[in-house]
Amino acid sequence: MRGPRHKRCTRSGLKQITCPSGLAFDIEKQTCDWKAKVTTCDKKEKPRKVLPILKTDEPICPEGKLSCGNGECIDKELFCNGKPDCKDESDENACTVELDPNRAPDCDTTQCVLPDCFCSADGTRIPGNIEPQQVPQMITITFNGAVNVDNIDLYEDIFNGQRQNPNGCQIRGTYFVSHKYTNYSAVQDLHRKGHEISVFSLTHKDDPTYWTQGTYDDWLAEMAGARLIVERFANITDGSIIGVRAPYLRVGGNKQFEMMADQFFVYDASITASLGRVPIWPYTLYFRMPHKCNGNAHNCPSRSHPVWEMVMNELDRRDDPTFDESLPGCHMVDSCSNIQSGEQFGRLLRHNFNRHYNTNRAPLGLHFHASWLKSKKEYREELIKFIEEMLGRNDVFFVTMLQVIQWMQNPTELNALRDFQEWKEKCDVKGQPYCSLPNACPLTTRELPGETLRLFTCMECPNNYPWILDPTGDGFSKK
Repeated sequence: MRGPRHKRCTRSGLKQITCPSGLAFDIEKQTCDWKAKVTTCDKKEKPRKVLPILKTDEPICPEGKLSCGNGECIDKELFCNGKPDCKDESDENACTVELDPNRAPDCDTTQCVLPDCFCSADGTRIPGNIEPQQVPQMITITFNGAVNVDNIDLYEDIFNGQRQNPNGCQIRGTYFVSHKYTNYSAVQDLHRKGHEISVFSLTHKDDPTYWTQGTYDDWLAEMAGARLIVERFANITDGSIIGVRAPYLRVGGNKQFEMMADQFFVYDASITASLGRVPIWPYTLYFRMPHKCNGNAHNCPSRSHPVWEMVMNELDRRDDPTFDESLPGCHMVDSCSNIQSGEQFGRLLRHNFNRHYNTNRAPLGLHFHASWLKSKKEYREELIKFIEEMLGRNDVFFVTMLQVIQWMQNPTELNALRDFQEWKEKCDVKGQPYCSLPNACPLTTRELPGETLRLFTCMECPNNYPWILDPTGDGFSKK
């Protein structure tokens, strides 16, 4: 029996979609999926949301008020505050970066000045208006996920202590650490060596809508909770965990960023910018973001926030950029699904390096899951070959997210970078790991019944496996 038919808008008009046998159409996701996964079979269409009436020739509400979809007038500040105030609930249905009536203002460079604020009309301006030839080409290598025996050897291979930036300091990476299965003694050692540790959430729940629709308290428990665990069990006491990346890059709208500001997180690194001719520099969110919110389930922050956005510029993954038809860009290297060989990966790295280097030298982000780099020996070899080739020049630096912000706050020309103090910290790491034999604590928690998990740490074992309601592992507080 054929499934019901659905229509989709394409460039050539409406097309009918019939799902292949065994699959059903998911009205929410607007794609075919396994029948067992589709819970919306009884729905024939997505409910249409009532929109407020924001643009009219003549004002229909008194000053300071705006019209709901049904013509009711309510205070402007009640729009997009997370709870419906109109009887038809339309005040919460037009809240994108473009439509939110209380959105952040457009970039105003007379108001937005470094070191605390940086914006530009289209996001491509170089901080400090330095000539591109005088700008260091920064490259940020980042890893998402748990740090453990599956990937520590890879990290030691890439960052072997022998590879130095042109200022004589070792190259660095940034780790967005998720909690489960992480070896905290290994995280402690990465931090000792000068890498940046950031958070990728506590539970890494695999339901993307949990992140997109997360409340303030969800984001607080996930990100501040994850930071607490890392600080405690990797013994990171210098306040250096200041960055957040959302699982599945599912940004949590204004709620995520309100939480970040309250908790003194300095930057988010989850928003993607679509492939463009000129890449985008990181920016602060005091003013409106300078590009469309294409990925991220369209849930970018619309309000003003005192937070940096370390934007993920999409990579151009075409095998032959001079000839190939346009392919959409990819944000994580492992989502460039057409890359199947080391040779293709090498071309991807060099072509995207040139795209940044020959335009405005915005930082080039290479974002990985370690498992992808380990899936083929040639990937690891190509990455190391690329790093060594780049270090043979005198204007390319492999830096952490924090080091990018430090440079942007104090833009310094290439010829003065040898003495750039902020990049001299932990320049050359000597010494030994904090402990040679970490505790392998076998732990349980009421929150994950039936699981015994090992927590590797140089610190004392907690009573319970740390989890969302009990991030210290001390046990549940009696309410």
